[in-house]
Amino acid sequence: MGGLWGELGKKLADRWLSLLVLPGVLYVATAAAAHTLGQRHALDAAMLVQEVTTVAKQPAVTGVGGQIVLVGAILIGSAAAGLVAEAAGALVERLVLAVGWKAWPLKLPVLADWWVRRKQRRWDDAHSVYHEQQQLTLAPDPADRPDPAVGRAALARRTRIALERPERPTWSGDRVQAVALRLDRDHSLDLATLWPYLEPVLPEALGTRISEARAALARATTLAGWAVLYAPLVCWWWPAAPVTLVLAAAARHRTRSCVDTYARLLDVAARLHIPDLAAQLGFDHAGPLTPDLGARLTRHLRSEPLPPPVSTGS
Repeated sequence: MGGLWGELGKKLADRWLSLLVLPGVLYVATAAAAHTLGQRHALDAAMLVQEVTTVAKQPAVTGVGGQIVLVGAILIGSAAAGLVAEAAGALVERLVLAVGWKAWPLKLPVLADWWVRRKQRRWDDAHSVYHEQQQLTLAPDPADRPDPAVGRAALARRTRIALERPERPTWSGDRVQAVALRLDRDHSLDLATLWPYLEPVLPEALGTRISEARAALARATTLAGWAVLYAPLVCWWWPAAPVTLVLAAAARHRTRSCVDTYARLLDVAARLHIPDLAAQLGFDHAGPLTPDLGARLTRHLRSEPLPPPVSTGS
């Protein structure tokens, strides 16, 4: 048991150091440089070295007690910055996945609804072109068949907007929602209802990959949280602007990649292992997932309120 706690403490310390303290130290150092140099001397390295040297020679810093206090303050400030970045990243994650977007505060649902309708019109246009091209490819005369590149371009344009007809204001939200839409359309299955029961019966390897994909998504949105923290420094130090833009661009790319991986794994888990769940629940079914099985499982696991009592009168 002591070895287990020691290993757990080591992992927590490694996570605390790599995810919170080290990025936080970099942020604290950048904030200190921004405060010291300002806009007029933004790239004056000599001035920064001089200021650091001056502070380092002060009696309060040269003593052992002062050094301990200074190091402690830096560590606490770095960890605090890391926690704020994680909190901001959690908010960013909810925004990019657009969970419950119709209940967003202020006028955000109105703007989001306008954006969703705009995406739907663009998706419908691309889908119509792609569908028309697919129909023309069936023409008996090869001369009447269109250039395949036109259909591929329409498919690529539609996919860039969303895999399925958009229902959320963000690409990432639509990517996860597409899994649920396809399972409902192809197999009459409500993924939100079945997932809490499916997750515990997944093979260990697949469950680990899904957990890792979810953790990677959290790290990607935390990177966006760091971009949020660096943005206010632009008011005092303009070099913080490119840092913020690079962090935001990297976070956007990584978030989309992680969301795509996570959505694919959810789809694989549902299509391959729903029959395993059905067997554990006592359903008589052999073979792959079918619409009948999906509908029966959804009805079985969905919690429905009891009907109101029938009044018999007096």
